[in-house]
Amino acid sequence: MGKIESDWECDRIGFKYRTRGRTITESDIVFHAGQTGDLFPIHLDAEVANTTPYGKRVAHGTLTLSVAIGLKYTTDDRMGLRISYGFDRLRFRKPVFIGDTIYAEVEVTSSAPDPKRAGTFRIVESMNVVNQRGEPVLFLDHILIRPT
Repeated sequence: MGKIESDWECDRIGFKYRTRGRTITESDIVFHAGQTGDLFPIHLDAEVANTTPYGKRVAHGTLTLSVAIGLKYTTDDRMGLRISYGFDRLRFRKPVFIGDTIYAEVEVTSSAPDPKRAGTFRIVESMNVVNQRGEPVLFLDHILIRPT
């Protein structure tokens, strides 16, 4: 059997793109807290949050992660079926506040046949998530698999 090659341009090492932006709202934080049960006061209580070094309420890190991953997907299927396998090197670098708009800068840093699954390709997208000021707020490697 010959080497499996990906036919998808978006799987090529060095392929880069920037997502659309999304503004984090108070409703996002409240809904996320309710869904996850993470009711930590820095997210929900303005009086408590005002006493922290941040001086105001902070979005959950898991909310920022969820929104960033969602920003990568659109209704067009130019990237085809890609299944999320997991995350590596996940780091929350700066807080995200109500009113911040985040974007993901994405680059394919690895792309090869998956050594554990015949007939699949493994792609790693390194994601640098930034706010409207270009400040990095989150970094991660998103590991994806694609049936060939």
